[in-house]
Amino acid sequence: MAVNRVSQLCFDITRLWLQLKMMTDEILQTEELPLCAAKIGTELQKQFATLPGGRGTDGSPIMIFPEFPAFSELKEDELKNVLNYLIHVPSIATSGVGFILVIDRRLDRWAAVRATLLRIAGSFPANVNLVLVLRPTTLVQRALSDFLFKFSKDEFKMKVVMLSSVTDLHAYIDPGQLTTNLGGVQEYCHESWISHRTAIEAFALMVKTTAHTLQAFGTELAETELPNDAEATTILLHSHSLKKEKMKEDLQVSQSQGVRLLECINEPFQTDIEYHTTHDELENLATVQRLLGQLDETETAFDDFWERHRSKLEQCLQLRHFEQHFRDVRSQLDATLERLRGFSEVSVNPAHADHVLGELTCHEEKACDVLDYALSLASKGDGLIESAHYAEDSIRPKCCELRAMCEDISSTLRDKKEFLLTAMELHRLLEKASRWCEEGIYLLASQPMDRCQSQDGAEAALQELERYLDTAPLHTLINCSAICCQYEPVLTSQLKEQVERVFQKQSSVQEMFDKRLISLKKLAAKQTRPVQPVAPRPEVKSPHASPNQQRKERRYSADNALCRKVESPVHNGSTRHASLSEEEENLAVLRRHVMNELLETERVYVEELLCVLEGYAAEMDNPSMAHLIPSILLSKKDILFGNMSEIYQFHKRTFLKDLAAYTNCPELVGRCFLERMKDLQIYEAYCQNKPRSESLWRQCSDCAFFQECQKKLEHKLGLDSYLLKPVQRITKYQLLLKELLKYSKGCEGCDDLQEALSSILGILKAVNDSMHLIAITGYEGNLSELGRLLMQGSFSVWTEHKKGHAKVKDLARFKPMQRHLFLHEKALLFCKKREENAEGYEKAPFYSFKHSLNMSAVGITENAKGDNKKFEVWCNSREEVFIVQAATPEIKTSWVNEIRKVLTKQLKACRDASQQKSCDSPNHTTNYSISLSPFWSSSLKNQKKQEDKKAEASPVSDNSSTPPKHKGWSKVLLSVDACEENDGYSSGEETLNSDPEDDTGQKLIPGKYTMVADSEKTGSHEMSVRSGDVVQLIREGEEGQWFVKNLRSSKEGWMAQANLLGLISESKSSHSLSNSDDSVSGNLSTSSSCSATYTSFSDIKP
Repeated sequence: MAVNRVSQLCFDITRLWLQLKMMTDEILQTEELPLCAAKIGTELQKQFATLPGGRGTDGSPIMIFPEFPAFSELKEDELKNVLNYLIHVPSIATSGVGFILVIDRRLDRWAAVRATLLRIAGSFPANVNLVLVLRPTTLVQRALSDFLFKFSKDEFKMKVVMLSSVTDLHAYIDPGQLTTNLGGVQEYCHESWISHRTAIEAFALMVKTTAHTLQAFGTELAETELPNDAEATTILLHSHSLKKEKMKEDLQVSQSQGVRLLECINEPFQTDIEYHTTHDELENLATVQRLLGQLDETETAFDDFWERHRSKLEQCLQLRHFEQHFRDVRSQLDATLERLRGFSEVSVNPAHADHVLGELTCHEEKACDVLDYALSLASKGDGLIESAHYAEDSIRPKCCELRAMCEDISSTLRDKKEFLLTAMELHRLLEKASRWCEEGIYLLASQPMDRCQSQDGAEAALQELERYLDTAPLHTLINCSAICCQYEPVLTSQLKEQVERVFQKQSSVQEMFDKRLISLKKLAAKQTRPVQPVAPRPEVKSPHASPNQQRKERRYSADNALCRKVESPVHNGSTRHASLSEEEENLAVLRRHVMNELLETERVYVEELLCVLEGYAAEMDNPSMAHLIPSILLSKKDILFGNMSEIYQFHKRTFLKDLAAYTNCPELVGRCFLERMKDLQIYEAYCQNKPRSESLWRQCSDCAFFQECQKKLEHKLGLDSYLLKPVQRITKYQLLLKELLKYSKGCEGCDDLQEALSSILGILKAVNDSMHLIAITGYEGNLSELGRLLMQGSFSVWTEHKKGHAKVKDLARFKPMQRHLFLHEKALLFCKKREENAEGYEKAPFYSFKHSLNMSAVGITENAKGDNKKFEVWCNSREEVFIVQAATPEIKTSWVNEIRKVLTKQLKACRDASQQKSCDSPNHTTNYSISLSPFWSSSLKNQKKQEDKKAEASPVSDNSSTPPKHKGWSKVLLSVDACEENDGYSSGEETLNSDPEDDTGQKLIPGKYTMVADSEKTGSHEMSVRSGDVVQLIREGEEGQWFVKNLRSSKEGWMAQANLLGLISESKSSHSLSNSDDSVSGNLSTSSSCSATYTSFSDIKP
């Protein structure tokens, strides 16, 4: 049915289009006049020839040549244009009969008559049946014409009749066909005739133009392909509607003009009933009526065709909206179904079952919204089908699929809810049975045994137990097999164990009741001798304290924990396998697509490079082009093109071939990039030269040389666009690698692709950094000696300087300096970013060098002024402190980490050098030398003095000759500050290069210590200290807190032990940090400087 509808729609549109085309073709095929009255209006106004519309007896059109003395002076073009125009005014059939020419020369001379006849005979472009000449009326000219005509008539090559008067003319032509000046009855106005002809021809031209536009628009509509999305369909429908409205306006304008013209032609009939119309007027009237009729028919055909086309586009738009909504609701249904399938309805106890039911209810409420939306969309699809939509075959399956998915979700919800309700019912039965058992146990335990010793008491207790046992059928489970069979669908292993435990408990309780009943029956049946009543110790005081209840609570608690671990989605193995297979195939197609794009763009890139090198670079060496090259460009080819030739050779000879080898295995192309990664670094040199190249291009971009080269190459873009290609290409690689990596997860070459992407990004970073680096001005040294550039970025910077014991801050303390920092392996540069405007081009930044810090003498404080975006960089015992503020905490963290890595590397180099010397020496106990900072020197000298004093005071053990061993530096810290009591400061946050075992072994003991860094308080009860303060550790509190007194400010407070370990140094009269492995006491602080000499490494393990 749907196929028939589509076929019928196509057939109707095609039929209507052919009908429209046929009608417009009929209009377009109307013969056009070679000339129109508007073009030769000046010649027609002279009135040397007219066509009043009369006909001869045989129907021949009558053309009149009235008196015109200047006929001989007419230009040949003027005569030919008028005659050609006039002979095409009558219909083709009428013109084919031949014309009758009436030449009025009654006031002329014979010579002029003869000249006129000869000229007309030579110029008239159509058949001439008869020429009637009204000869001159003067006596002499008449006699002369009678005599000379006999000898000249053979020259005219036309049938010429000389007439003496108008009366003679009436013998050949009926007076009704002649104008009044020739004795006829026709009222002829030449100006009106020209006006009518101009209007008729303009109307005919308008009709043809409108028909041509209609046909073109109809062709466009007929050839339009239906878009694949709703937005494009909406735009297309709107565009076509606007064009259709414009066409309707043009048609209405043409029709209104035709109606006015028709009224103008009919005007004489309306004013004068006896008006005698000419044949030409009748033909004009028929022509206008025919054109108007064709316009009406064409408009009707176009309207029918447009309605079909509009209906098709609107149905297409409805289909696209339906498909879009179907995709949306389908994804929501899939997500809902996936959530429901992954939802575990298993419960372990009633409370958990209630919780799971609540969650399922929430899922059900969300699913209901999606189901309503899906069913509503399916109803809309049914409506489209009922309205005879052409895409019924596409809409119907989608509606069926939506309803099927809705039913699947509804059934899943019903099944899970039914499962959960059944499980809850079983839980309640089990809980009810358990409660009955617990209450029975409590009843047995609470019966007073002293009263049961009497017969009445025993009978009362017996009746009480029997009444309780009578309630057993209402509360207990009867048959374990029946219960398992009834609730088999919901019986999990845990629930089955609970059922078994409840039945076991019921049996135990029943057994207890049976024993008590036997005892009570014996007591009630016979009187026994008095016995000292001793009440047995109750088993339980209350049901809440019973051991069984406690075990039940523990069991439910354990079951709850286990239930939370058991949730797992259910998967269909075969469906998953099929979907994975299809997904892998789709990913393979996507990988091939990306690989094809990589290869194709690589080939185009190589061709463009070759084009630039041959079309521009080679032409600079061409002698014939030398005169076009400006002087500023001479010998500057290497600056303008950089190493483009080297890049081209690499890609042409090597890289393109290597890439082509991975056409069939695109997931392995990462290996190609890794193999050629070193070669790709040639782009760094090209990018570094790019600013110089751009500057040179700006100076000579308008020269004739480049214009001539561009003209030869037929390039639409200038050379500067092609000089940018290498920069764009190296950037494009990382985008293509990201695409490949996205489609290659789990493939063999995934790791190589990831590594290749990281390497390409590394090259881009190096290129970007180098572009900034070459813009530094004012640095007197060699930037290459500073090592590799690690990071660069813009910061706000405050500075502080220490002179003596006082700190002097910059005058602009509250207004930070904007500085661009460059972190090298050996130095940190401070520059000021400036921008210059180069003759209207984009602003090019450059950096004025301001200051540098040697990384061998640098320290950092990671948190400054309580701001998580600030850190401090300082040197020379904090005589120079730079407070640096980053834009974000993340940027600050990355810079601090990178500086820490540099300092760690320097410190490791010091350790490696000392260990190397230690290994090379024949005696490991010998002193060694290594280059360190002055801070190291003074610190270690003080430490050595302390060790010497301790060595003198303590007896020498058997292994005293063996130097004390460390597992590394003893509490090596990151930053240094100069102070009288201490050799170095730390960052106050964390240590650098300290062994974890040493850290765990360090502990504090009461005593006096010197602070080596600032520390702000983090709580109301904590205390803040400053670098150089001497503090006394009084006592250790809970959670690693120490009560501390600041001997300088006399303030007391608590400080965390973790902070103290990084902030204190041993005072001359204080205890030291004690290490758990009895290593040498003392605190060694450093900024990773390596400029001074240290001669003793006895406390370092080689």
